[in-house]
Amino acid sequence: MDRTRDQLLDEYLVAAARLGDRKAFELLARRWGRKLVAHAWRLTGDVDQAREAAQDGWIEIVRGLGRLRDERAFPAWAYQIVTRRCARRIGRARRDRALAAAAAAEPVFAPDAPDTADPGATARLRTALAALPEAQRAAVGLFYLEDLGVADVAIALNVPAGTVKTRLMHARHALRAVLEGDE
Repeated sequence: MDRTRDQLLDEYLVAAARLGDRKAFELLARRWGRKLVAHAWRLTGDVDQAREAAQDGWIEIVRGLGRLRDERAFPAWAYQIVTRRCARRIGRARRDRALAAAAAAEPVFAPDAPDTADPGATARLRTALAALPEAQRAAVGLFYLEDLGVADVAIALNVPAGTVKTRLMHARHALRAVLEGDE
């Protein structure tokens, strides 16, 4: 199959950019920028997400261009990188929506709290919990209200155990500041 002029030019630009020619890389980025954003838009359906995914993809392309051995593979390679970036963004957005839904459904305080609790303190606690970021609120709810261990909270939230511990630490710090009046 005969390669077109555009394909030959792209191959030359990739080879030159790989050797450190900044002008060649700039021209390559100009030639491929819109194509990669369009591809990302087809995957995400959102212009801003597409631009960000393509920009993230270019960072990876810059870092990996020296390892690309076949200039003819650049189009598929670049599209693959942007596809992975889009998949990460889509997955992150789904997890964020699921976390927000779980946090919204989470009771703000334990339903079996003793009736002897100070109503003012309970209201401050409820307000303080509501002010936490969703990720921290979900971790606090599962750990303290549902009595799950750190490992189980990590599984439930699909994050590493260290992330759960960090969220709990930050949440405790924020709650302590509000409840003790150190806002």
